[in-house]
Amino acid sequence: MQKTFPTRPRIPLSAPGQPSLTLQVQHPTHSADERSDVLYLHGSTFGADLSVFYRLDGRSWADALNGAGHTVWGFDWAGYGHSDRYPQGVTTPVGRMADVLPQLQRVVDAIRARNGDRPLALVAHSWGGNVAAAYAALHPQDVRALVLFGPIAPRTPTHGVAPAAPVVSHHPVSLWAQYRRFVEDVPRGQPQVLDEAHFQAWGEAYLVTDPTALTRTPPSVWTPAGPGAVVQAWWSGKWLYDPACVEAPTLLVRGAWDSLCTDADATTLLKALGSMHRADCKIARATHLMHLESQRDVLYRHTNEFLQSIATHTTTTAEESV
Repeated sequence: MQKTFPTRPRIPLSAPGQPSLTLQVQHPTHSADERSDVLYLHGSTFGADLSVFYRLDGRSWADALNGAGHTVWGFDWAGYGHSDRYPQGVTTPVGRMADVLPQLQRVVDAIRARNGDRPLALVAHSWGGNVAAAYAALHPQDVRALVLFGPIAPRTPTHGVAPAAPVVSHHPVSLWAQYRRFVEDVPRGQPQVLDEAHFQAWGEAYLVTDPTALTRTPPSVWTPAGPGAVVQAWWSGKWLYDPACVEAPTLLVRGAWDSLCTDADATTLLKALGSMHRADCKIARATHLMHLESQRDVLYRHTNEFLQSIATHTTTTAEESV
């Protein structure tokens, strides 16, 4: 018998003078299983369809969350996936904090208008994790828990101030650039973390997200430059929000081979948060894109266990080393 999956309605969210966003929702198969709401925030180079909703070997992160009783909401920031692109002719990086925090507010308001006004757990990747933390600091009433997957932490510059990057609104990201992200942090002699057939299928879907991808050589997705500019600010030692105002229970989960979220980065971020409940989970044989790698099921499991611990008012610190 062919396996059936929940449908995901697309909900357009518009605001005067702002790009329209696309929100999606995936409910557990049985409505009686719905116990809480999770909102996923994607990272800086690909959207919700290619991350939380993307099925590898027939199962997505959203499916795993549904199995634990969570209704899963995901959306594309402006400039990605099904959401509107930023206006043409902009000469400064688009997608900075001032652009995306109001977008997240719009999404949270739309979800709470539909879910009985329940606060949300935010599960967020990379740069999206820092946006989630910044939002939680500003709107604690909306956020019941945070799962920060491979977040970026401020670093102290060791060689002076880095030269300023060219001021552009967007930059192209090719398939080769994406492939390198899966392999460059894997230690020599270790098996690859990415199935080649999976990447081929994922890569084809990635290029389809940008109708102009094939007009460039090499084919590439036109990507907002604001997130990169924000990361450079963090790596220059700037927080851009007050971490002490983050009150929600927080899990920081990362791959042991993630060069963008190291042990030092995790320590910096967790020590600065105001939450009384903080957990650090480091998963072996995984990099910054673990949600698409061979260890993805371990990521799913630890996320569900943490969210369940919040529901039962207990948290633990976990380190996966096998």
